[in-house]
Amino acid sequence: MSSEAGPIRILAIDDHPLVRRGIASLLAGESDLTLIAEGANGREAIQQFRAQRPDVTLMDLEMPEISGLDAIIAIRGEFPEARIIVLTTYDGDVQVLRALKAGARAYLLKNTLHKDLLDTIRAVHAGKKSLSPAVSLQLAEHATDDALTPGEVRVLKLVAEGNANKEVAALLSLSEETVKGHVRNILSKLGAKDRTHAAMIGLERGIIGLSSRSK
Repeated sequence: MSSEAGPIRILAIDDHPLVRRGIASLLAGESDLTLIAEGANGREAIQQFRAQRPDVTLMDLEMPEISGLDAIIAIRGEFPEARIIVLTTYDGDVQVLRALKAGARAYLLKNTLHKDLLDTIRAVHAGKKSLSPAVSLQLAEHATDDALTPGEVRVLKLVAEGNANKEVAALLSLSEETVKGHVRNILSKLGAKDRTHAAMIGLERGIIGLSSRSK
């Protein structure tokens, strides 16, 4: 990353060209900010970071080839001082925590970019961290929740894909009674009314993946 005086050099990574154009438009009128490169997936994020060494990187999470989360982990593994801001439509608390644990300095919802992006870039460049108010609320709301175990997460994912207990048991090489026990624990921990409700909560909070959902 550049240590020379001058505009803050920014890398924007998002698989939607419209989002990248919106970011470019927001940055265009700011004399202290400059967009130096773009990318459409996690692989390009890693390549562009290595080539450009930006001061601040804007990173979408759900992208093809390599996810934004995996790209953050890779970049921070190679460049520990990388300053990365997550931009997403998704405010699930588990997803937020994963991004922050991976090393993201800020987490912004895309519907707040016009209001918050420029100040957040400047704050992160100055060494601060930032979360959207809605994201902070999600984290606070679930701060005392019991986390699902890895086994329960695997069961929830298969339930969300439409598998019955017997099918889940076969896929995970478990007894059907064990799966039923996992499902009971999942419903209790998530405060879910039934299996479908549990799957919805799992998706909303980022406990399970978004492969079938839009960002």
